[in-house]
Amino acid sequence: MILTGPAIATAIAAGDITIDPFDPDRLSANAYDWRLGSTLRVCTTDLDAAIPTPFTEVTIPESGYVLEPGVLYLGVTLERTASDRYAQMLNGDRVTGCLGIWVHVSAPLGHVGHAIRWTLEIRAVRPVRVYPGMTFGKLIFLRTYGPTASYQQLGRKYTSTDGIDISRLHEEFQEGTS
Repeated sequence: MILTGPAIATAIAAGDITIDPFDPDRLSANAYDWRLGSTLRVCTTDLDAAIPTPFTEVTIPESGYVLEPGVLYLGVTLERTASDRYAQMLNGDRVTGCLGIWVHVSAPLGHVGHAIRWTLEIRAVRPVRVYPGMTFGKLIFLRTYGPTASYQQLGRKYTSTDGIDISRLHEEFQEGTS
């Protein structure tokens, strides 16, 4: 079951959801409009799942940064979100989609117990200028059914992200060779 905007506000007031920084004007009917942070990791080389992803880190200037087609960008949300009660789902939305920006297609689920600034996978269909703090998508909260185990307590790879995380799939290859 998805929380409505007023239910999200109530859950924030009760301490069941954290959005930091929180702006009540960014609540919509069923979501919170999240923003792009000020840092990108840029990868222009071929990738190999067995080795760490090479990247260059850039700060998006106030004048903006042009995303180019064919380049993998990892970004980060401006907001840090957390909930020990609700699962979260982060998506791009129409405002970015109409600009030809594909954002966060592969991993939209934030498990119960996630406390993170989200790492974003970003692709551009055409060159497009983006700005730090611009609206970039929607975050929804979902009520869970059944017993829950906090993601933090399970000790998963990406339990508390405060910046941009690269893929850690290469760790599985290293574990298999030891």
